[in-house]
Amino acid sequence: MKLATLRTGKHGTTAALSLGVDGYLPLPARDVGQLLNLPDWKALVAEAAAQGGGSGVVPAHEAELASLLPAAGKVICAGLNYADHIQEMGRELPEYPTLFAKYADTLIGAADTIEVYGSGRVDWEAELAVVVGAPLTRAGEDEASRAIAGYTVANDVSMRDWQNRTLQWFQGKAFDATTPLGPVLATADEFQAGHGFEVRGYVNGEPVQHGNTGTLVFGPARLLSYISQFTTLRPGDMVLTGTPGGVGMGMMPPRFLKDGDILSTEIDGIGRLENRVRIRQGANAAR
Repeated sequence: MKLATLRTGKHGTTAALSLGVDGYLPLPARDVGQLLNLPDWKALVAEAAAQGGGSGVVPAHEAELASLLPAAGKVICAGLNYADHIQEMGRELPEYPTLFAKYADTLIGAADTIEVYGSGRVDWEAELAVVVGAPLTRAGEDEASRAIAGYTVANDVSMRDWQNRTLQWFQGKAFDATTPLGPVLATADEFQAGHGFEVRGYVNGEPVQHGNTGTLVFGPARLLSYISQFTTLRPGDMVLTGTPGGVGMGMMPPRFLKDGDILSTEIDGIGRLENRVRIRQGANAAR
């Protein structure tokens, strides 16, 4: 199954079941995160799929995708998790995952504009994101694996000039409305255990990143298990698993996004993000 969050008005959203090329069937929750907090969400979605949509279906060409998880309680990110990316950044393989957090305010939809204010070194990071479907506290890897609701596509757009101001990455990673997410949540039952996802990133159609999650140092279940040792994960929380090699900062010379660029991110079996980048200089830059 594939689930999405649709914009339904100026400030409204609703969770929806993707019906493929036909469109989306609205579900009784304001977004996918709220849906995952319903104890019977799987049965509810299965029943909706069995009944079909009829006149309630939103045609695909009319649907506007919001951020999949607009009110995510926790957005935790893993840095330096692909062996090739670690090497291009001149580091050794880690013993423990490098983690940092974002806020839900960073998250935008699959076709939304990325608007950056006050950074001149805006970089791309195509990523697989794992969405939690059950509470996890000090969980083992088997329990963590069973708690995965599904997977989605993200781009951890990073403001490197801000990130490199200190040893802590947070300020370069948490700019409002700069992390595209979606287009759908592909539920975990669509993939075999240990499935490797092909993650690709493009700038103006040019391939810049390509990696397979089978080469992650810390895979999805291991990340969820590790994180749950110090903070409880709940349905609708999300973990970004890291980016493969090919980021702009690692190029020689370094390359960064420019105003008007199109940043595309795709993962086979889930979908594609396509976001225009608008870069405004100055903290109070005019739109």
